[in-house]
Amino acid sequence: MEIMVLGAGGFIGRQIVAELTAAGHRVTGVVRALAGLDRAFPDARFVELDLTRATGPADWTPHLAGVDIIVNAAGLLRGAGMEAVHVTAPRALYAAAATAGVRRMVLISAISARTGVDTDYARSKLAGEQVLRDAGIGWTILRPSLVYGDGSYGGTSLLRGMAGLPLRVPLPGDGSFAFTPIHVRDLARAVRLTCEEARFAGEVLEPVGPETLSLRALLARYRAWLGFGAARFVPVPLPVMRLLARIGDVAGSGPIATNSLAQLVAGNAGNSAAFADAMGFAPRSVGEALAERPAQVQDRWHARLFFLAPAIRGVLVLLWLASAALGLFTGAAATAGFVDTLGLAPGWGEGLRIGTSILDIVIAGLVLLDRRGRLATGAQLAVVIGYTLALGAALPALWLDPLGPLLKNLPILALICVHGAIAENR
Repeated sequence: MEIMVLGAGGFIGRQIVAELTAAGHRVTGVVRALAGLDRAFPDARFVELDLTRATGPADWTPHLAGVDIIVNAAGLLRGAGMEAVHVTAPRALYAAAATAGVRRMVLISAISARTGVDTDYARSKLAGEQVLRDAGIGWTILRPSLVYGDGSYGGTSLLRGMAGLPLRVPLPGDGSFAFTPIHVRDLARAVRLTCEEARFAGEVLEPVGPETLSLRALLARYRAWLGFGAARFVPVPLPVMRLLARIGDVAGSGPIATNSLAQLVAGNAGNSAAFADAMGFAPRSVGEALAERPAQVQDRWHARLFFLAPAIRGVLVLLWLASAALGLFTGAAATAGFVDTLGLAPGWGEGLRIGTSILDIVIAGLVLLDRRGRLATGAQLAVVIGYTLALGAALPALWLDPLGPLLKNLPILALICVHGAIAENR
């Protein structure tokens, strides 16, 4: 069959593409940015389309010729554009798909759409389900529980990060929130079967694994899998967690946000037997999946870096803002001395001081807003190296200063490179 997959570059979408192509289906992946996916999946075809802008049927019609089934695995847990991705763009797609003769849509929703979790994510997912039901086209809706796998994203990344913290594992509330996790490869298999078998038309299924575990038990299993020893928990009151989540909302890229915390606290347990009976196969348990693929050093790196990554970003933003503030309010004398050393006219000092301070503010903004980190990394390296070379040439004695004002730039350059390497979290 010719199958289109929305969100093909995501954690779940990639596994669906791999499963469908391995089964011999022709796959067209819809992604916001190609980012090398055509090389990673040479048997698939990809279309770059921003769902926050593809809000009219005409945006979709050129890509639907010959498509039999569409799998919608696109989703946003937080941030602007959630309504467009979950509701507006799918409505336009379904209208175009009905005209193009697409047989059926398979929507990856969320179990929280059924349980009524009070988040804009759950509400928009539920609204997206209703849009599909009203579209006049065949449909199947899948509402998975917590999805985990060899890689991770969202909730499973947070679990790994919490399990990898030193000394004590923070436990929101009493940690009794229940999940019935499903491995991402089992979910991908379920998606393939729903595409291949007409009996799933008009069905709402909840993909879940074979066991229901508390958050406490999940964290303990992940910590043991990572090789960090027995989990010793420290309870964190939910008001404190909500405050930290709100800070993550404001920062835009924190390790936890209000939506992810609400989804975590609500839990998402499901009926294991009902799903296995419907699909005709038994998904693997968390224990089986972790035993199949022992943790490697890269997994331990990821767990330890999960909370360090936003901390590094915050430190770099603070560094550039502090540099700008010092330049604007206390740097006149130092700049004047630098200008005198170079033999420049006195007027250069003020312009140099203000100009470099503005540049520092721009760099801070780049670090804060550049989610992939590439532009911010290049700009920071260029400016730090430029500052170092200019000051080192004009005032070579700084290299031998006991406080090391120039030598300290070397670890800063290394930290910038580390941030650039781990900034992209998808």
